[in-house]
Amino acid sequence: MPDLPELAASFTAALHGAGIEVGPDRTRGFARALTLLAPSTTRELRHCALATLLSDPEQIEPFDAVFREVFGGPADRETQRGQPGDPARSLPRTLPGRVPGAREATADGRGREADAQQREAPVPLAASPLDRLASRDFADLSAEELARLSEVMRTLVLRTPTRPSRRHRTAHHGARIDVRRTLSDSRRTGGYPLRLRRFVPRTRPRDLVVLCDISGSMEPYARAMLQLLYCAARATRAEVFTFATRLTRLTPVLRRAGPDDALAQAGRAAPDWSGGTRIAECLAEFNERFGRRGMAHGAVVAIVSDGWDTGPPADLATHMARLSRVAYRVVWVNPRTASPRYRPLVAGMAAALPYCDAVVSAHNLAALDDFTAALSAPRRRR
Repeated sequence: MPDLPELAASFTAALHGAGIEVGPDRTRGFARALTLLAPSTTRELRHCALATLLSDPEQIEPFDAVFREVFGGPADRETQRGQPGDPARSLPRTLPGRVPGAREATADGRGREADAQQREAPVPLAASPLDRLASRDFADLSAEELARLSEVMRTLVLRTPTRPSRRHRTAHHGARIDVRRTLSDSRRTGGYPLRLRRFVPRTRPRDLVVLCDISGSMEPYARAMLQLLYCAARATRAEVFTFATRLTRLTPVLRRAGPDDALAQAGRAAPDWSGGTRIAECLAEFNERFGRRGMAHGAVVAIVSDGWDTGPPADLATHMARLSRVAYRVVWVNPRTASPRYRPLVAGMAAALPYCDAVVSAHNLAALDDFTAALSAPRRRR
C-alpha cells in the first residue's frame, strides 16, 4: 500500500502534466486532508482533492480527466449517486489503478453499479512516519526520531513583525519630500524644482531573541527547541541563549557549526545542562549585560521554560516587568500548557504571566504553528 506522500506526489505530478499548477503547499494540504478525513470512496477522495488542489472552476474538467486516469474511478456527478450504505461506494484496500476490462457506463445508467464497483480506487489510510511523529510530544521521542524531525524544522520560517528602518526608498506617493534628490534633479530644469521627489522609510524584521531553559525539567523539550533555534540563528540572525543556573550565549556556536556539531557544542558551552533553575537571576543577567545594550529594545523575546524557579517570585516579576518595557513583544513557551488540566499554579509562571503577550505550548511539531504565529503577531497593549 503506498503511503500518503507517494499518493499525493504522483497525483499532483499528473495534474501538473495536464496543465494544472499545483504547488508544494497544495500537495501537503491534500496529504493532510487524506490523513484527517480518511476518505473511503472515490467521491470523498475527489472532494478532498477539489478542496485542496484547485483554485479555478475552469480546472475541474481537466482535473476529472486526470482523476479518472490515475485512480480509474468515476469522477462525474452522475456516477457518484448512491446511498451511504451502498457497497458500490466502498473502496477496496488495493493499489490505485484502472481495473482491466472495466466498461463505461451506458447512457440509460444500466451497468453503472457494476462498473463503479470494478473501478473504485483505493485510499491509503495509514499516515506517513513523519505525520505520526508530528502529533507526538517531544518528551516521548527518541534521539533518532528528533533527528528525523530536524529536516522539517529547517523548513519552518520564524517571522517577526516589521519595524521602520533608518534607510528609505523612493516612492511616488511618499509622505516626505526627498530634498536632496529634488534639488539635484532641478539642475536639469534651470534650478526650478518642477518635480518633487518623495520617499518612504524602509522596513526590516524586528530582532528575535530566544532564551531556552535547559534545566532538568525541560531537558526533553530543550533538545527539540535547540534544533529549531539552530535554524533560526542561521536564517533570521536570531540571538539564542540558554539558562538553568547561569546564562550562556549560544549564537556564535549555532551560526558557526553544522546542525549536529552545533548541538554537541551547545551542550559543552552550557555547563549547567540538566541542572537547577534560576530564571530570575538569569533574566537579570540578560537585562544587565545584553538588554541595556540594545539587544532587547524593540525585539521579540521568546522564553522557553516551564516556569519552575528556585528564587522568589517577586524577583522574577521585577525582571519580567523590566524586560517587557523595552521589548516589543514577549512570548512564553511552556510545553506544560498543552495539558487540559494545566493551571498556572507554579509561583514563577504565575509571576511572569502578567508581562507576557502570548503563552504557547510548542510541545510537538504540530504545535509549532502556534509558536510561529505568536512571534509574528502584532503587539498587545498590556
